Amino acid sequence: MTTKEERRLKIKASVRAKISGTAERPRLTVFRSNKQIYAQVIDDTTGKTLASASSLKMEEKAPKKEIAMKVGALIAQKAQEAGVQSVVFDRNGYLYHGRVKELADAARNGGLKF
Repeated sequence: MTTKEERRLKIKASVRAKISGTAERPRLTVFRSNKQIYAQVIDDTTGKTLASASSLKMEEKAPKKEIAMKVGALIAQKAQEAGVQSVVFDRNGYLYHGRVKELADAARNGGLKF
């Protein structure tokens, strides 16, 4: 019997075997905890994080999906300031649904291409 977290890590490993970020097209990865959501734009060839955003510093109380939308818009803005126009999306083993989907849609609306 595998736990939910073990299942997610197994899916994450198979996804990461197929995708990686380059300097031209870095990887936008999402991590979601029960309370917070985090996003990073990573260049895997050098191992550097080019931009990051999270819901940690947001003081306002809002539903988790709305906060995910704000983090998506913030990561799109920070990525464009770092000179990134297009990314490859890494859902990190999570289903493309709910908060992960809201973050991705907001990043697309913010100008990132993926």
